[in-house]
Amino acid sequence: MKIYWFSFLLFIVFSSTLWEALADTHEEFIQCLSHNNQTSSIYTPSNSSYSSILQFSIQNLRFDTTETPKPLVIVTPVSEFEVQQVILCAKETGMHARIRSAGHDYEGLSYVSEVPFVIIDLINLRTINVNVNDKSAWVEAGSTIGELYYKIAEKSKSLGFPAGVCPTVGVGGHFSGGGFGVMLRKYGLAADNIVDARLIDANGRIIDRVSMGEDLFWAIRGGGGNSFGLVLAWKIKLVDVPEKVTVFTLDKTLEQKATKLVHKWQYVAPRFHEDLFINILISRVNSSEGGNKKQTIVASFKSIFFGRIDRLLSIMQENFSELGLKREDCIEMSWIESTLYFAGFPRGASIDVLLSRVQLSTRYFKAKSDYVYQPIPEGSLEGIWRLFFEDEAESAQVILNPYGGRMDEIASSSIPFPHRAGNLYEIQHLVYWDEEGEEVAERHTRWIKRLYSYMTPFVSMFPRAAYINYRDLDIGVNNVKGYTSYVQAKVWGIKYFKTNFDRLVHVKTKVDPSNFFRNEQSIPSLCEKQR
Repeated sequence: MKIYWFSFLLFIVFSSTLWEALADTHEEFIQCLSHNNQTSSIYTPSNSSYSSILQFSIQNLRFDTTETPKPLVIVTPVSEFEVQQVILCAKETGMHARIRSAGHDYEGLSYVSEVPFVIIDLINLRTINVNVNDKSAWVEAGSTIGELYYKIAEKSKSLGFPAGVCPTVGVGGHFSGGGFGVMLRKYGLAADNIVDARLIDANGRIIDRVSMGEDLFWAIRGGGGNSFGLVLAWKIKLVDVPEKVTVFTLDKTLEQKATKLVHKWQYVAPRFHEDLFINILISRVNSSEGGNKKQTIVASFKSIFFGRIDRLLSIMQENFSELGLKREDCIEMSWIESTLYFAGFPRGASIDVLLSRVQLSTRYFKAKSDYVYQPIPEGSLEGIWRLFFEDEAESAQVILNPYGGRMDEIASSSIPFPHRAGNLYEIQHLVYWDEEGEEVAERHTRWIKRLYSYMTPFVSMFPRAAYINYRDLDIGVNNVKGYTSYVQAKVWGIKYFKTNFDRLVHVKTKVDPSNFFRNEQSIPSLCEKQR
């Protein structure tokens, strides 16, 4: 007992000394910025705007509690020069930095840290320049997907870009992890269509594709955010879209043979023509079929086809007639209108809604991901449905996104994102809840872990693959100090990146040997000893 109390007292003394030192570091960091006349964009807890700036881009309420660690400083630079000064001052004073473009990181790593830190919030870096003549655009990293889509549509009705469906997601993190959406079967990922970038490295240099070299340029397109540097802007290659696309949504309950339809979808969706994308959202709903109120499972088949209705109906009749698609189920619209459709906005909404950075709703949630190589048997699908009838699954979802098409044609080593040929589809597991409290959160996270465990025999193995943009701190050994050694990192690294992981480590060691850019699941540097 005496040894225990002695150790405890040592811990208290050490912690007190540490925090005093960190407070000094925090003041030194602010003084450093002040020397460069960068004071208008600095927020500390003593500022009246601090809380609103911090909370504005928090997209997961799990990380908006009184217990959530808060930054000592938030900086919202308005120019590349100011970002450069923040990086240089942070490195000079030893401040740990987290980089936030729109705050959609599933584990909050862009705005939460267990060690004292500064948030570099890129919300003011949102310039987008679209060049219709060479079908390209420069997009600053603080822009959202919705802002990008809006700017493209302003200039052209025949160009688009293959990014995600949620318009409030920031391009900085989205592109860094790969970035997929409803055009992935036709054009691949967002990161597959990046042709240049401007990045600030750990030494404060602003470099582009030529000056950074092809190894670093390879790593930042899918290697995960906040590992190699701070990307200021991306140059993207725009893609051709037809004058009209066709969309539909068909909801099928268990009583309408949803299980058989989901089972059949596994065989046909990855083999459709690349112009056709149909994903499935599984959820629990209240049903009143036959006059009896009860709960059931609904499989919502949502689609975009890059063509007109007649051709779509022909493809569906030949390949997936069981779904029962009819002409009246289909809607023809422009590509930009389809981005609103997939984002959940009502028909006829103005495209101006794409400019809002505020989500339709913000809740507590936990997510996981999987990849499927072989179709899941019908009986095993029914096991998933049983889990959905548990109390914690009231607001749970499973989203099945088909691969195939262009995704089968791009080499797994083309960029760090390795999930290509051989994948039938990707699964996103999600559970939402609205009540506060640690016990409520634990119940829901235990539920999704049970679902994840149940899925083990039916998904990829050796490794059990995962998607870096659906960050999941459960899948590896993580150090709470925001640092991971190579051995620790490889546990989750091979799940996200497979054989590309070691090449990412090599690039990291070369460009950021001191591991300035780091988080709980960033690529480790072999040069730095564990802290």
